[in-house]
Amino acid sequence: MTIKEIQDEIVDEFSLFDDWMERYEYIIELGKKLPLIKEEYKTENNIIKGCQSKVWLQGEQQEDTIVFTADSDAILTKGIIAILIRAFSNQKAADILSADMDFIDEIGLKEHLSPTRANGLVSMIKNIKMYALAFEAKN
Repeated sequence: MTIKEIQDEIVDEFSLFDDWMERYEYIIELGKKLPLIKEEYKTENNIIKGCQSKVWLQGEQQEDTIVFTADSDAILTKGIIAILIRAFSNQKAADILSADMDFIDEIGLKEHLSPTRANGLVSMIKNIKMYALAFEAKN
């Protein structure tokens, strides 16, 4: 699936919920299904700066795609990074770099997060794009 197709799928899923409490619960559920980062990658280098809670992100090139794994010490943040990983893992670096982020606004995520969590979300996206940029430059 393309990034856009996955993003559209996420938007459709979020549209099924009537209120934000249900959406928060769904985000937490997504976090519980997150493919966790290996302990060896839970290092200071992999912590996303700008997040209120600890979030570790690891990207690995597998053939011509990037596979992301992550973890967080906060349940909501773990769900947020799970959404991003679902959209961008197993995708080509160039596709990640050119991807539109409108789906974040479409699901209403940014407007329903505290300012510090919204900053963390921006940092998570920036880190994913930095991995893509690094792998793109390497190739």
